[in-house]
Amino acid sequence: MASHPCDNLPSAAAARLWAMCLLLCSGLLFNPANAAEPSKATADPLLAAAVEAYLWGFPLVYNMGTFNHFLSGQSRIVSDVQFNRFSHARKLQDPQDQFVSPNIDVLFSLAFCDLADGPLVVGVPDTQGRYYVLQFLDPWTNSFAYVGRRATGTNAGEYLVAGADYSGPVPEGMTLIRAPSNVFAIIGRVAIDDEHDLAAVHAVQDGFSLRPLNGAMATADKASPIPPSAAGVRADLMSWERLRVLLAAFPPPAAETAWMEQLGALGLLSKTSPYVNPDPQLAQTLLTAEKAAQAQLAVDMKKQGKIDNGWNSIIHLFDYNNHYFQLGTLDSPQWRIADFKQAYHTRAAAARLGLWGNNGYEAAFFQVFVDGKGEQLNGAHKYEWTLPEAPPAAAFWSLTMYDMPKFYLVANPLNRYSISSTSKGLKYNADGSLTMYLQAENPGPDKESNWLPTPKGDFRPALSIYDPKPKALDPSFTLPAIRRIDY
Repeated sequence: MASHPCDNLPSAAAARLWAMCLLLCSGLLFNPANAAEPSKATADPLLAAAVEAYLWGFPLVYNMGTFNHFLSGQSRIVSDVQFNRFSHARKLQDPQDQFVSPNIDVLFSLAFCDLADGPLVVGVPDTQGRYYVLQFLDPWTNSFAYVGRRATGTNAGEYLVAGADYSGPVPEGMTLIRAPSNVFAIIGRVAIDDEHDLAAVHAVQDGFSLRPLNGAMATADKASPIPPSAAGVRADLMSWERLRVLLAAFPPPAAETAWMEQLGALGLLSKTSPYVNPDPQLAQTLLTAEKAAQAQLAVDMKKQGKIDNGWNSIIHLFDYNNHYFQLGTLDSPQWRIADFKQAYHTRAAAARLGLWGNNGYEAAFFQVFVDGKGEQLNGAHKYEWTLPEAPPAAAFWSLTMYDMPKFYLVANPLNRYSISSTSKGLKYNADGSLTMYLQAENPGPDKESNWLPTPKGDFRPALSIYDPKPKALDPSFTLPAIRRIDY
C-alpha cells in the first residue's frame, strides 16, 4: 500500500491487483504497446465518455476491491481485518518474504471504518517523539485527514470522527474530524529502527484504539457496507458493474455532479444492472473503452513526477483531492490539482502506482534506475552516492535497495536492506557530506558502515523522506546522481 508508494501489504503473487506495492513502476507493469491507442477512443462521443468514466471511477473500484481483499483474510501481512477495529503488521519483511517493494521503515496498522451506527472515537498513545502517522482516506482515495507527528504531535489524544450531518456535541478533550463518507480507511505507519525495536513499536500499535461514541459496539456478523455485484453479470463487464454499485453506495463530491450526468447512457446510474443481458452495442463500447482507458492509464503513469540526475520524484502524485481538508491536511494551491480532468487522471495513476500513498508534505519519495551517465544500475559495477548533507527530514530518511525486475529486498551477509538516519555507525565526511557505497561486494572495514549491498544484477534504490523539511519540497530541490567508480 504508497504513505509510501511502495507500502506493500499483499503478496507478490497478488501484485497485479495490488500495485500499491510498487513505487513508480514507470510502465513496468503496463506496456502501452499491448493496449489500445488512447487517441482512437475519441472518435465516438459515447466511447470517449466511457474512457473518461473508467479513469474517473477506477480509484473507487480499485480501493474498494482492496478493502475486500483484506476483509476476506487474503493478506499475509495484516490479518484478521474487520470493520471498526485496528489490525497490525507485526514483523519486518526480509528477502525471504518475496514481497514487491516492501517498506521496512515502518510497521503498518489498518482500520476500515463504518459510521452507520454513529461517530467513532480514535485514540492514539503518547509515542514519546517516535514518528507515526494515521492517514484517513475516503472510498475515492482522498486523504481527508492526518493524525501523527507532523500533523498533531506525539502526545496521547482522542479524535471524534463523525459524518458530515453529525450535529451532536464534541466531548471535552476530543478533536473533531469530519468524514466525507460513512465508510473510510485509516492507514497507520509507525517508524521502526530494526528488529530490536519491534517490542516498542508493538506497544505503540497496541495503543491505537477505535470505539463508538455511543458505546454500542457493532456485532461481528454485521453486513458489510460494501455492496455486492448483481448476479449474472457478464465477467468481461464486471469492472463496470462494480463501478455502478459503488457509485450508488459512495457518491462522489457534490462538485462532480455535473460530470455524472453523462454516465446514464453507460448504464452506470441504473438501479438494476444493465450488464447481465447488455445491449450488444453498449457492451462493445464498454469493452473498447476499458482497453483504451487502460492504455491511457499506462500513459498517465509515465507522466508522473519529475526526473533530475536520474532520480524520479513523486511529491505531487497525491495532490488530486480538491474537496476534503480536515485535520492535518494542507489546503493550498501548492497541494492541489485545480484542473478537474488532470486531477482524476492523476488520481487513477496514483491508485495504480501507489494506493494509499501519503501526500508529499507527509512523506516524500524518490527512486532511481540509472547512474549519472544514464546507464542502468547493475551490481557488476561499484557506485558511490555522495550527498552534500543529510536528506532534509524532520523525522527520518531512508535509502532502501531493491532488485530488478521483481523489486524484492536484496539478501546479503549483513542482512542490511537500507541505510537511514537511524543506522548505527553511519559515518559522515569531515565537511558534513555523506557518502554511501552501493555495490555487491563489501567495500572494506572502513566503508562497511556506509555500505548498502546490491544484487549482482540490475537494481533500483529508493529514498524516503518522512516529514520532509521545506527544502525537500521546494521545486528546486534535486538529489545528486549516483556515480559509477569502477571504470
